[in-house]
Amino acid sequence: MHDVHGFLITLALVLCVAGATTALFQWLRQPVVLGYLLAGAIVSPHTPLPVFADEATTHTLSELGVILLMFSLGLEFSLAKLVRIGPTAGVVAVIQCSLMVWLGYESGQLFGWTMLESLYAGALIAISSTTIIVKAFAEQGVRGALAELVFGVLIVEDLIAIFLLAALTTLSSGEGLSAASLLATGARLAAFLAVVVGGGLLVVPALIRGILKLDRPETTVVTSVGLSFAFALLAWAAGYSVALGAFLGGALVAESGEGEAIEHLVRPVRDIFAAIFFVAVGMLIDPAVIAEHWRAIVYMTGLVVVGTVIGVAVGVFLTGQPIRRAIQAGMSLAQIGEFSFIIAGVGVATSATRGFLYPIAVAVSAATTLLTPWLIRASDPVATFVDRRLPKPIQTFAALYGTWIEQLRAQQAEPTLGRRVRRLIRFLLLDAACLAAVVVGAATAGGNAIGMLGTTLALPVRVAHVIVVLAAGALALPFSIGVVRRAGTIARTLAAAALPSTPGRLDMADAPRRALVATFEIAILLLVGVPLAVVTQPFLPAVSGMTLLVVGLALLAFALWRSATNLQEHARAGAQAIVEVLARQARSERHDDAARRDLDQMHRVLPGLGTPVPIRVPAGSGAVGRTLAELNLRGLTGATVLAIVRGDGGILVPTGHDTVLAGDLLAVAGTADAVGAVRALLQP
Repeated sequence: MHDVHGFLITLALVLCVAGATTALFQWLRQPVVLGYLLAGAIVSPHTPLPVFADEATTHTLSELGVILLMFSLGLEFSLAKLVRIGPTAGVVAVIQCSLMVWLGYESGQLFGWTMLESLYAGALIAISSTTIIVKAFAEQGVRGALAELVFGVLIVEDLIAIFLLAALTTLSSGEGLSAASLLATGARLAAFLAVVVGGGLLVVPALIRGILKLDRPETTVVTSVGLSFAFALLAWAAGYSVALGAFLGGALVAESGEGEAIEHLVRPVRDIFAAIFFVAVGMLIDPAVIAEHWRAIVYMTGLVVVGTVIGVAVGVFLTGQPIRRAIQAGMSLAQIGEFSFIIAGVGVATSATRGFLYPIAVAVSAATTLLTPWLIRASDPVATFVDRRLPKPIQTFAALYGTWIEQLRAQQAEPTLGRRVRRLIRFLLLDAACLAAVVVGAATAGGNAIGMLGTTLALPVRVAHVIVVLAAGALALPFSIGVVRRAGTIARTLAAAALPSTPGRLDMADAPRRALVATFEIAILLLVGVPLAVVTQPFLPAVSGMTLLVVGLALLAFALWRSATNLQEHARAGAQAIVEVLARQARSERHDDAARRDLDQMHRVLPGLGTPVPIRVPAGSGAVGRTLAELNLRGLTGATVLAIVRGDGGILVPTGHDTVLAGDLLAVAGTADAVGAVRALLQP
């Protein structure tokens, strides 16, 4: 009876305090997650307040919160959605998560943490918070393309987090970091996923559809929650985190096609236990630990904000999105949350990390959560500021790059191109995997090899070490060359598909194609090189792998700058031709449709400028009398004005200081969506 009373006291205290603090934070228009964390701090033994919740009971209840929270995330996941948003969101998530894992690992090493603690630090700052972003977007009314892009990235990040959880759980079991343990980890995880997902797809969707036919909400809730706990138990029995099993259970239930309805029914139960989970997290906040590690907290908070903004913005831009949307997405995702707590909790529970890492994760999450609404609101002016201060060649390149990606997507329906690119990607990934295996194998077995050489050949240790390093380098060289060559081949193949040349004629697409090749090479290097550096960094001397990557990126960035400069001259020549075409049409008083046909013909002669669209500025437009800088057309839409035709003359590649007048004919280049946005902005 005493235990029952203690349980009731703890439950009442946790929920009542959490209700009061969340009401306060809602009144202050701050994320309610901060209210839960504050409630945990209030009822924790670390604060001198006369209210204490039993830590063991709260921790047990919080485990239920983890399971239901991950089950709900799984309900929002579907294979169809992943296929639809995969190409764009996958590129962004892989670049951002790989970059943050590496930055977190290097930061941990800088603070003198162990290798495993550094890996956990990288993993916990790599994943943005779905819960916080959903609430922040709902409160600020963020919808449309930006919301769809951000939520797509979050879905892929959740999958990456699940893999990180599984890998870290296995590494924390004491097997250590070695080529054999990594291979065994991957094989076991693949086998577990194959069995659970394969078997679950045969049973769970049909079961859920059958339960729903009964039209009894309570039966649906009980069955769904029971499945979440069953899959969590299955994962725990297999040696993985309960979070992995709960997520898989939710994803399998979502395959029934009724995930949204079930999520609506489960939400009240989830919200209660999720609140207890966040309160339990807050109870682990120890002011003394935070005071001791305040430098690490400040440093990692800045790292999350700056690193995530850069990683996401670069990834989003490389997928063909305008700079404004790229920066908005980056500033929206610059926080950590529930997955960070779960990852840090696994580290503490398995004794892979010391106790200080959890409070650091909580403090960084609280700080970035508090910053999230401000970052979202500031993203638009920051994007405008960045766009206006980019060099003119980069502005022109950024505006035209989206049209090239749009043209490439139109070409990808060609079966031959798709098969060739997929084949090259498979070989590229194989070379990268072999290179990683050589590096990891040489690092883990190098000591034994040096000992054998010293024993059998009586060689000095230093000589034996040099021989082993040279042998490993010789083994790695073919795969390194293969990665570089195949990356270049993929880049040239895709660029040629987007901007083909005409046999027997002067190649007018050479300048934009070279810029596109350099950009694709940067994208491939980020997508393959950064994850490769993350995997091999623990086995290499400090910053060696990433130094090579940074040097490679710097060389490619220089090549892109030169190509963008040449592209600016290409755009100027094209703008001259555009002005002549549109001025001729104006003199003959022909309709704008005739000008559009002439511009389409010119596009075939001067490829790389997209398909310039003539848009006339009506007399009642709000744009009349304002400069292009004031209108911020490129920043707001992603399109660029190649020329302004006025009377018999015009302005070539206008700057932000040029004024728009009534009756001007603007030659606008950009994606179909960007041009449509310009047309809407110029309407009276």
